[in-house]
Amino acid sequence: MIYKQIILHKGKDESLKRFHPWVFSGAIARKDAVEDGDPVSVLAHDGRFIGNGHYEASSIAVRMLTFDDRAIDEAFFRERLAAAFEMRKTLGLLRDDNNSFRLVHGEGDFLPGLVIDIYGNTAVVQAHSPGMHFARKQISAALVGELGTLVKNVYYKSETTLPYKAALDSTNEYLVGEYDGDVALENGLKFHVDWLRGQKTGFFVDQRESRSLLERYSAGRRVLNMFCYTGGFSFYAMRGGAQEVCSVDSSAKAIKLTEDNVALNFPDDERHKSVVEDAFKYLEAMPGDYYDLIVLDPPAFAKHKSALKNALIGYRRLNARAFAKIKRGGLLFTFSCSQAVNKEQFRLAVFSAAAMSGREVKILHQLTQPADHPISIYHPEGEYLKGLVLYVE
Repeated sequence: MIYKQIILHKGKDESLKRFHPWVFSGAIARKDAVEDGDPVSVLAHDGRFIGNGHYEASSIAVRMLTFDDRAIDEAFFRERLAAAFEMRKTLGLLRDDNNSFRLVHGEGDFLPGLVIDIYGNTAVVQAHSPGMHFARKQISAALVGELGTLVKNVYYKSETTLPYKAALDSTNEYLVGEYDGDVALENGLKFHVDWLRGQKTGFFVDQRESRSLLERYSAGRRVLNMFCYTGGFSFYAMRGGAQEVCSVDSSAKAIKLTEDNVALNFPDDERHKSVVEDAFKYLEAMPGDYYDLIVLDPPAFAKHKSALKNALIGYRRLNARAFAKIKRGGLLFTFSCSQAVNKEQFRLAVFSAAAMSGREVKILHQLTQPADHPISIYHPEGEYLKGLVLYVE
């Protein structure tokens, strides 16, 4: 299927030969009259066909969907979703005690611009490009077609993820089905998912394995969960036998979600308390040598390269305060979800913070995103989640 054409400058197809899924605007020599979201065919300077993708008037001008001559239609989406679903089954994520996972992770599943999370029988679809926005009904039909026994409801939630300059009608809505409950399961623990008003798709499934790891270390410890959002680390710590758990977030709404989730799993359990407070202020004011397990899982400090310098300063300051206050023999779980911050830069910020504190620090675990957030071998930029588990003497 040949669409409107994008012709590249000479030599600008080298990354596409290695199946990298992005075409930058500076690589384009000329193009047909195209608009945001149009399917396009990308050609080399000599007219050689390269593949098809979605066009967008931005620095990433084309997100490649195929490197062969095929239509981007419902059959295409059904094929890609079937492959993604098969991999999640291979990962063992569909179990009696687990019905929440990421089905589609953009470039990692060869569907750049698209995220789909499954919570029970509801799929939450999020478009990050105009092309995926315009294809939302095809995607929804393909979802029901391929996962009909699992997915009854499809909720489209892209008001905050689509480029505002595109002036798209990105109303959040049910494309299939309706609201029929918001409780999902992760490794036997229940949680409310606020896909209607919450951040991202309503829950951060990318920390599932890190939460399980924290559970193993929680017995008998006083746990401080900073930037708690919906409290995932908190209720895992409680199941792990924590002596005490404190959840902190600057958002009263997030704290309410955390309290609801803790109550779902541990009703009337007095080990848990929550605090609405800025993380930096809380760490500064709290007594030292009290908490012996601290979780630092902040929102992205740098969503763009322009914010990188300030982000690294922020990570250094945040971790330095935790190092100064954590009890001897304590464990620090520290993360960055900023894609603009690479693994080496994040580590350097944390290591600098450790040096400033004068504490002896050992690396116990080096963490990344779970397997249902795959990284395409052709798109290493897809590795966004970085984490360290540190033993502080």
